[in-house]
Amino acid sequence: MTGKTPSERKELIPKESFSEWYDNVLLEAKIADDRYPVKGFTVYTGWGFSVAKRIIAMLEGGLEANGNEPMQFPVVIPEDSFQKEEDHIEGFSGEVFWITHAGENELERRLLLRPTSETAIYPMFKLWLRSHQDLPIKMHQTCNVYRYETKATRPLYRGREFLWNEGHTAHVSYEDSEEEVKAAAKIYQSVYDRLGLSYITLKRPDFDKFAGADYSIAFDTWNPDGKVNQIGTVHQLGYNFAKAFELTYEDANGEQAYATTTCYGMGFGRTLAATIAHHGDDHGLVLPPAVAPRQVVIIPILFKGKEEQATSYAEELYSKLTDAGIRAVLDDDPRFNPGDKYYRWEMYGVPLRLEVGPREARDRKATLVRRDTFEKTLVLESELVEKVHELFDAIFMNLRDKDQAKLESLIVDAYDMNQLRVYMESRMIVRVNWCGDPDCAFNIKDQVSGEIRGTRWDEEEKPTGGCVMCDDEGKYVAYVSRTY
Repeated sequence: MTGKTPSERKELIPKESFSEWYDNVLLEAKIADDRYPVKGFTVYTGWGFSVAKRIIAMLEGGLEANGNEPMQFPVVIPEDSFQKEEDHIEGFSGEVFWITHAGENELERRLLLRPTSETAIYPMFKLWLRSHQDLPIKMHQTCNVYRYETKATRPLYRGREFLWNEGHTAHVSYEDSEEEVKAAAKIYQSVYDRLGLSYITLKRPDFDKFAGADYSIAFDTWNPDGKVNQIGTVHQLGYNFAKAFELTYEDANGEQAYATTTCYGMGFGRTLAATIAHHGDDHGLVLPPAVAPRQVVIIPILFKGKEEQATSYAEELYSKLTDAGIRAVLDDDPRFNPGDKYYRWEMYGVPLRLEVGPREARDRKATLVRRDTFEKTLVLESELVEKVHELFDAIFMNLRDKDQAKLESLIVDAYDMNQLRVYMESRMIVRVNWCGDPDCAFNIKDQVSGEIRGTRWDEEEKPTGGCVMCDDEGKYVAYVSRTY
């Protein structure tokens, strides 16, 4: 285990104003409104849901290319189905919303709103599965799930209703389900990479894995307030749910065998929150071009007596961009001056602003302003579309590179509890040597208010000393951080 020491890294202090900034951006940029009259339930508003839909499309496209069929299951699960997998019910029973009545009539059996859908989906898998020729079964659904969170709720990060996509698969063998875990992780990585997000892929410790899984891997990313944000998980369920729901099939030899299953979920609220928090600045959102609802805003700069010249040219450029498949908007609203328009579209994070005045109209040129750096570029009309795409690429690479550098700057190594305590107070992501004993993990949490999040899934890291807690032989390099 090697890493940065305080003298080798830049001092990074989480934004003290992050909470206020975040809440303001959600409302001003029309991302989400948390003032719904039931606590923990958030309204996605126009701009935010438009961004979320593009993230959803990225993921669904990847899953369906992987062979996952789109489906939609009911939101209710009968109590007897929910209770079939022991670890699962123990893990979720405290968070369940129960439905006990229909009107004045008490239901014969209680129903619950899905906290996750394994117990809704596997009874149907059982009906669909007869032979090895029916495998694999691979599906996904984008839906809302419901969990009665007892921690403080925060819009997009932690709520009692949240929007996500969940995939579920059944396979002939454990080896096949292992390949599915890798495929799902790769699809998730592709989405996060296209959003310019940096993350760590961790195998969760056994005491923190998904209830009923053999093991779980998770994507953790940094947040400006110093907590990590879990934006996706992939679970190897092995034979656990298959045995609970009797998912058997006739193999090639005519024998009955159990299928193996996997499941995985991406929280769109948390992924959207990461995109907002990682790339935003004091002016508001800074959106990657791939998910910006409007990629270019055209603002005519009007001078008295020359209004028609600038407006007409702006309309030409708008048609040119939209014909090229670029999501553009022409803001020619006469009620607002250019400064007001700049403020609005900067808050919305539109990647490029195109300014058009009489001079640009006369010279058949346009001034492009990048949202991420505010750098201006004067371009010929004939080269406009090409230049816009070039700047989209430059904006994305800048956001991605800055994001990765930020994550790397936050990861430090601690070799004793004093170091770990100092780094936790500074809200860092800390690598430690760990013996693997859950008691040491629980003691660490008690002493430094940071959790052992897991060990790297995508690469091997070897410990170089004793456990940071008990000083026994270090068996793992684990990551410790505060979390939502």
